[in-house]
Amino acid sequence: MIAIIDYRAGNLTSVRLAFEGLGIEARITNEPGVVHAAARVVFPGVGAAGTAMSNLERLGLKDVIHETAASGKPFLGICLGTQIILEHSDEDGGVDCLGIMAGNVMRFGPADRYDKVPQMGWNQVALRRTHPVLEGIADGGEFYFVHSYFPAPADSQTIVGETSYAGTTFASVIARNNIIATQFHPEKSGRLGLRLLRNFCDWSP
Repeated sequence: MIAIIDYRAGNLTSVRLAFEGLGIEARITNEPGVVHAAARVVFPGVGAAGTAMSNLERLGLKDVIHETAASGKPFLGICLGTQIILEHSDEDGGVDCLGIMAGNVMRFGPADRYDKVPQMGWNQVALRRTHPVLEGIADGGEFYFVHSYFPAPADSQTIVGETSYAGTTFASVIARNNIIATQFHPEKSGRLGLRLLRNFCDWSP
């Protein structure tokens, strides 16, 4: 069973339905015992970093997420979930995040007024190294993004894929050990997104 962590950050049902469309059981939960018992864990989310961190604190989920990330079981971050596994976000005047991976979250600062923020729509992911969760996905594949902030990991070796928008090239896929995280939404990215989710379900870190 896959646990989808519920910290009131939205977009959970579409993630569950994507897994169920693949014939895979997935459960939305904020119960630590269920998360610990799951074979795999997904940490999705949309919204703002400050609210997300407050919700994690209020729901008592911060330790659960740290323990899960350290457990060795496959862990997938999506969008806001990707951002707040880093150390700090510039959003909401500056927010300390989970610090599971080293790095910060920064806001797009486009010089061209025609570059709209947030980025909302399809964009390419340039693969910088191979990863089992991206097996069968070609370099330059397109995925669906909705975000104003982007992850900037401290260790370039954690960058699996990069995307360019508004004059910035940013890490759109990061990974380390049993953790992989995408700035884009695989559950909204059609065939390629479903392939990524299927690969995640087959992955043994």
